[in-house]
Amino acid sequence: MTLRISVDARSTTAPYEQLRAQISERARSGELPVGYKLPTVRGLAEDLGLAANTVAKAYKALEADGVIETRGRNGTFVAAASDAASRLAATAAATYATEARRLGLTREQAETAVAQALRATYDS
Repeated sequence: MTLRISVDARSTTAPYEQLRAQISERARSGELPVGYKLPTVRGLAEDLGLAANTVAKAYKALEADGVIETRGRNGTFVAAASDAASRLAATAAATYATEARRLGLTREQAETAVAQALRATYDS
């Protein structure tokens, strides 16, 4: 399998964002399967005619989104979507809990706010 990515130099969207969006979409659609090894930053930059920093910025954003994971010297791989979603949800929940406590909400008030938000999102 070959990673097919194209960057439009005439686009108003930054090259790193084009790269990030294409890899993210292909990973989420399953076109890039979990565990697929991505090219090195330097290698992909050369292939696309981009600066290595541009590709590194895209990879960093993808890793922050949980789409890819870096395994040290072994390379960069497409991450399991469910793992990424679970990690992002746990991070969001921890952030919410910290903020609710900082605001002086009781545990019951914080849980009620979450329950209402979930009902509004899932039941509509």
